[in-house]
Amino acid sequence: MYEYAIAWEWLAFAARWFHVITAIAWIGSSFYFIALDLGLVKRPHLPPGAYGEEWQVHGGGFYHIQKYLVAPAQMPEHLTWFKYESYFTWISGFLMLCIVYYGGADLFLIDRHVLDISPPVAILISLGSLALGWVVYDLLCKSPLGRNTWGLMAVLYVVLVFMAWGYTQLFTGRAAFLHLGAFTATIMSANVFMIIIPNQKIVVADLIAGRVPDPKYGQVAKQRSLHNNYLTLPVIFFMLSNHYPLSFGTQFNWVIAALVFLMGVTIRHWFNTTHARKGRPTWTWIVTVILFILIMWLSTVPKLLTGETDAAAVAPAFQQFAGDPHFTAVKQLVSTRCSMCHAAEPAYEGIVRPPNGVMLENDAEIAAHAREIYLQAGRSHAMPPGNITDITPDERKLLVAWFESAVEGKKQ
Repeated sequence: MYEYAIAWEWLAFAARWFHVITAIAWIGSSFYFIALDLGLVKRPHLPPGAYGEEWQVHGGGFYHIQKYLVAPAQMPEHLTWFKYESYFTWISGFLMLCIVYYGGADLFLIDRHVLDISPPVAILISLGSLALGWVVYDLLCKSPLGRNTWGLMAVLYVVLVFMAWGYTQLFTGRAAFLHLGAFTATIMSANVFMIIIPNQKIVVADLIAGRVPDPKYGQVAKQRSLHNNYLTLPVIFFMLSNHYPLSFGTQFNWVIAALVFLMGVTIRHWFNTTHARKGRPTWTWIVTVILFILIMWLSTVPKLLTGETDAAAVAPAFQQFAGDPHFTAVKQLVSTRCSMCHAAEPAYEGIVRPPNGVMLENDAEIAAHAREIYLQAGRSHAMPPGNITDITPDERKLLVAWFESAVEGKKQ
């Protein structure tokens, strides 16, 4: 059992490393080609059919690049295809989903206080949502609405916000954000696999056969590429969010997700405008900072919006992290809700050593990790994973009151 747990942990690490490598390759090439496409310049000397050209310098040499909007008159001898970066990013991400969230469904995927379902049902819901997401997205793109690029993107934003809310009604907060990233990444990778690459292959086949390619294939592929362009940065945020519980483990997590998609648009707009040589719109960064500050504010679950009573009224002020008589209640809470994993010899099945080396078995250890307890189990619902130990809202308020009162006491 011990050896199995160690092997499984290393498998998860390998899958994560593989995922990061492939994601860097995909996102890097995406950023490069979007910048290249927007920076193309039309000049009189271009060959027939060429849309624009760009001169670039890198690695001690100069590159002269020309783009054909539909296709060149003749098939070149060699073509470099950019597709495997996308495919393997999705495959490695799905592998991680299987290892971490499906393999540990009771701990990471299911929160029975959100929805009491069995692991097989949760996994089926997860798989179904990813597949259904692509079907709905593809139908919208192929509908009459697809002819209006910006109208389509507005509808797609509504769909993404709905999915953000929906996932928080099904899974743990951590899993909800991870699935929102997987949902979006599935659309992006399927765009490459189902639309962009097949359309390019049709154009190549027409060239080989001596036919004039239909420009519609390039136009459709460009629209899907535009969507991928604006979805890239939110996906990165959601994949990183599992390390930051204040993003996913709070009451307004789905609103935070909605604002993240908007930040993805504002940041990419700056890059796109700059690469197109149309100026540097600094207002996009101002809007991004405002949205991020709003996210930070929402992560604290303000009582103005929730009607939550003052945490200090839930438990008398604790003047110290440890040593105060009231600390007995906190210590008892931590020992029953946290120490089954955070111990020198964890009692939870499948965990062979305390997560991140954090142990919470005595006064000194609890006091040393007071801030982490406050953020992970008080201010957010990140811990315990899937609320596996049934910590109650009043108990979370107790942790908040303990930490905040102790901090205020130190200031006085």
